[in-house]
Amino acid sequence: MANYAVVKDGIVKNVIIWNSDKPYDVDGEVLVEATADTQIGGSWDGSVFTFTAPPTPELTAEQVAEVENKASAKSKLEALGLSEDEISAAFGI
Repeated sequence: MANYAVVKDGIVKNVIIWNSDKPYDVDGEVLVEATADTQIGGSWDGSVFTFTAPPTPELTAEQVAEVENKASAKSKLEALGLSEDEISAAFGI
């Protein structure tokens, strides 16, 4: 048995273990033996698997404010003499 990429229209839809004892016949899909570069959502150009991670979405203004508030609170608690472990245990930050 080996790992195979289920490829449709050049995109890796899934990775499966297949022992090839029965034909794989799903309309529009092909099986390609997977390599270390095979990832779901990646592409297959007929000879090479490639994967580009999706871009990290930008934080909203609210999310930025929350991150800044947590950092401010943590620095103030440290200034009061609490250790990082104490802050994390008490406040989860």
